[in-house]
Amino acid sequence: MFYYFDFTVWFKLLRLVGQEQNTRQRRGLYKLLLLHVPLRATVTAVCFFLDGILFPGLWRTKVKTPVFIIGHARSGTTLAHRLMDADARFSTFKYYELLLPSLLQKKLVRLAAWIDAHLLGRALERRLQAWEKRKFGPMQHIHKMGLTIPEEDDLLYFNSCASGFWLTKLPYMSELDFFHIDQRPAASRRRMMKFYKECVRRQLYLNGSDRIHLSKNPTYCGRVESLIEAFPDARFVILYRNPHETIPSLLKLLNVGWKLQGNLSQDRIRESNQVMTGLSYESYLHPLEVLERHPETPHAVIDYRRLTTDPKGTIEDVYRDLGLDITPAFARFLEAEAARTRKHETEHRYSLAEFGLDDAEIRERLAPLFEKFNWDEDVPPNPQSAPAQDKKELAHA
Repeated sequence: MFYYFDFTVWFKLLRLVGQEQNTRQRRGLYKLLLLHVPLRATVTAVCFFLDGILFPGLWRTKVKTPVFIIGHARSGTTLAHRLMDADARFSTFKYYELLLPSLLQKKLVRLAAWIDAHLLGRALERRLQAWEKRKFGPMQHIHKMGLTIPEEDDLLYFNSCASGFWLTKLPYMSELDFFHIDQRPAASRRRMMKFYKECVRRQLYLNGSDRIHLSKNPTYCGRVESLIEAFPDARFVILYRNPHETIPSLLKLLNVGWKLQGNLSQDRIRESNQVMTGLSYESYLHPLEVLERHPETPHAVIDYRRLTTDPKGTIEDVYRDLGLDITPAFARFLEAEAARTRKHETEHRYSLAEFGLDDAEIRERLAPLFEKFNWDEDVPPNPQSAPAQDKKELAHA
């Protein structure tokens, strides 16, 4: 049970930080990479190793039939994850649990929370809530985040320097590739996935070994083959939403994040936008291509429009396709969701032209999917005439 750390990417990140023109930002990133990350990784590595000694029951915990929700970012993966997470049989990672993947770390956090609640009058909790407001506040209208809110499993790799979240700090998408895991050499790929499986096993030990791991990760579109290799009984849920909505929306989210981080190099951001657009096409196409090679792997396809207008019927179909039964308690939850259903509306329109790219390319590159999902009916007659409305971005994309 050894910790995973990608030294190759760590050295590359250090080299890229050296190219940053903003002195303050460069110092901050060096501090993060040379002090914080090594310290966190070392502590986690020690705790990770001790888990097997301190918690012998961990050896008997198995990961069975995990469910991976994937799809292009902003396609409704968060909404699907929230709905299915209401089923008590599932186990998920909270944000803080992703940054502290060892059992020992999580047990210590829970002990600290108990002491804070019973002896300190929740003083620590109030300070953490203030920190959350400062850290996540500027992005909450686009993507709701918090220490105790479930987040993408890929964050497990942040302190290992192997997570796509690093691209939010360093927009060097032509040099940093966290997407094409399926194309990596077998030994590298398996070492990375073995660590992930060990993290999932720890979470199941914590939440209940009879539970099913439920993951939500848009970036996992590029590692479907690797997931099947690591979890042969894996099941997949794939979200599809009109790419005229998702691709510009993702670029808007990334661009806002880069500006907040102080990355103002227009040439570098323009290049990263182009690389990200290419990855978007692969996010749409790669999962189904892999699953066609694995017909034995259960999977369900969700149309975002139906998910937002008929969540109950959509999730019932997903459960049927995955071979899951619906418990009475979960059925009551879905009935309540159905009562809250709103009509699907596109509340915002961004254009690729806003990022120096071509709208028409989307239709050409994803033509089979446009025909499959009838997306042409959703395409606005003149996307460029619509105002940029980032404040109206759907919170559950």
